[in-house]
Amino acid sequence: MHKPLLLPIVVAALAVSLSALPAAAQKKPPEQQATLLGQFDSWGAYKATPGGKTVCFALAKPGSAVTDPAGRPRDPSYAFISTRPAEKVKNEISVIVGYPQKAGFDATAAVDGAGKYALYTQEDGAWVKNAAEEAQMVDTMRKGADLVVKSVSALGTKTTDTYSLKGLGPALDKVADECK
Repeated sequence: MHKPLLLPIVVAALAVSLSALPAAAQKKPPEQQATLLGQFDSWGAYKATPGGKTVCFALAKPGSAVTDPAGRPRDPSYAFISTRPAEKVKNEISVIVGYPQKAGFDATAAVDGAGKYALYTQEDGAWVKNAAEEAQMVDTMRKGADLVVKSVSALGTKTTDTYSLKGLGPALDKVADECK
């Protein structure tokens, strides 16, 4: 199981402290805290160098976000696949769901209605619970059409975020080229 990371440039995306960033940067969405390497349909490829360490990631926003009960407010949600060469991390999947999640509750991710994966949660972030499944999940996502992430807030709101996977392959290829 992965532990949340303390990388100031992608922390908003990884649901950990933003205290290392200046106040103005803390309010920026993650895609504004890094350099865009290329936009590939629904997925962008980004690069940043927090503390001198290179971080690259593919990022997407959901095409559909549904809450139950309907209309519940929450912060923006994102799906990320991050690579951090200095830490020997490649293609780490993480999701920001936009609200504190129910403690002790695993979120789920499914690709094309199959390939279901458990995600452990912490605050507003979620990561693949079984790290051994991560490479398989990335491969499944590369071939798939949609990623559906389901979670429950600390207040009991259920959410279903649907991300298009169109463009993920080229975005990950760009990330791999930039973060060797």
